[in-house]
Amino acid sequence: MNLNIFRANDIRGVYGKDFDDDFAYETGRALVKFLKCSKIIIGRDMRTSSNYLLKALSKGINDSGCDVIDIGLIDTPGLYFASGFYKMPGIMITASHNPAKYNGIKIVDSGAKPIDAKNGLDEIKEIIAQNDFVSSGRKGKVVKKDIMAKYRDFLLSFARISTSSKFKVVVDAGNGMAGKIVPFIYRKLPVKIIPLYFKLDGKFPNHIPNPIIKKNLASLIKRIKSEKADFGIAFDGDMDRVVFADENGKPVNTSITGALLIKRFLRDSGKKQGVIYTSACSKIVPDTILEFSGKLLREKVGHAFIKARMRKENALFGIEHSGHYYYKDNYHADSALITSLLIMEEYLTARKNGKKFSEMLEEFEKYAQADEVSVKLKSKGDIIAKIEKYYSAKSPSTIDHFDGLIITFNDYWFNVRKSNTEPLLRVNLEANKERIMKEKLKEILRVVKA
Repeated sequence: MNLNIFRANDIRGVYGKDFDDDFAYETGRALVKFLKCSKIIIGRDMRTSSNYLLKALSKGINDSGCDVIDIGLIDTPGLYFASGFYKMPGIMITASHNPAKYNGIKIVDSGAKPIDAKNGLDEIKEIIAQNDFVSSGRKGKVVKKDIMAKYRDFLLSFARISTSSKFKVVVDAGNGMAGKIVPFIYRKLPVKIIPLYFKLDGKFPNHIPNPIIKKNLASLIKRIKSEKADFGIAFDGDMDRVVFADENGKPVNTSITGALLIKRFLRDSGKKQGVIYTSACSKIVPDTILEFSGKLLREKVGHAFIKARMRKENALFGIEHSGHYYYKDNYHADSALITSLLIMEEYLTARKNGKKFSEMLEEFEKYAQADEVSVKLKSKGDIIAKIEKYYSAKSPSTIDHFDGLIITFNDYWFNVRKSNTEPLLRVNLEANKERIMKEKLKEILRVVKA
């Protein structure tokens, strides 16, 4: 057992190498001791190891005298909904967008409040390390529960989509949970779905379910063009992230999607409200927050950090550049499906005014932001200190250590930080012009890889 799989926001590693079913069993026992609960909701994704982990976790939980509410194959936001709606702690078995060999465990307390390293994961790890479990004379049981009808009603309450406005959308499920969830949620909507890779397959035979990486959108782009679709949607494996593409097949920058939603929420709120954003977001995000009289709330990357800040500040909305969108009325949690429904509504409003999907977004296309680059960390040296030393000599406007390293010049800025979930360095860069963006991205990648 590798206790290093306890990360900042969840437990994640390679199944069969970093952890196994015995570890899952002990984690189940540790969770009962930590949460002091009598019932725990468990959901899982379609990965080949998820069912094995479900059985092991459930056995550990039951042996500690606690019942399991098994909600079956579900998206991660579906587990958050169940935890919030039923006011119970929950466990989601998933490794999100990671390759097939990975799996993991996300834990939330009652009301979908995330358990991270600072408020519980480290304690759970210590319980396992010390073999310090609770004993119970009671044997818990597993109860299966279908939440889908209530979940659909909840999701559809976020948007008003006219049944008379028919449109066509290509949806890439990436062989992930969208293949099951999307047909059920969308079936009463006036949308014709062109499905891509809807068969659930945890081996991901077509592409890794990570829509942030542009090569994974190749099939979506091609199909949008051939079908002359209104736009396209790509979900990640557990559906907590989403990326859109316009009617021409051009992927939409996640910050632009966020800016559109920020405008919507702040315009309709009628009062100054907080919006959470991360350092890798385009400048269009804080620009839009300020334009519509919102309150800037910058936060570190990670769902646990953002949700905690949303609760503390009573924030209206949150965005991570990686395609996570958070909603106050969704138990402060992220949801790709809510995002897709809101974008559908925004598009139909724009279409009434004669606009195509791409034209709806034009007002937010002010900057040239590079696609996020992930570089494998090979050196044991401090790569971020190395980058800071190099660019400090170039007299930047500001140097910021809020989340990783952010260095700003007059005509461009960049952010580098170590991933919370993989041994990677994330590089984000934006400039006032595309030429400068391309030039400076090449430069920083040379520095990183030198």
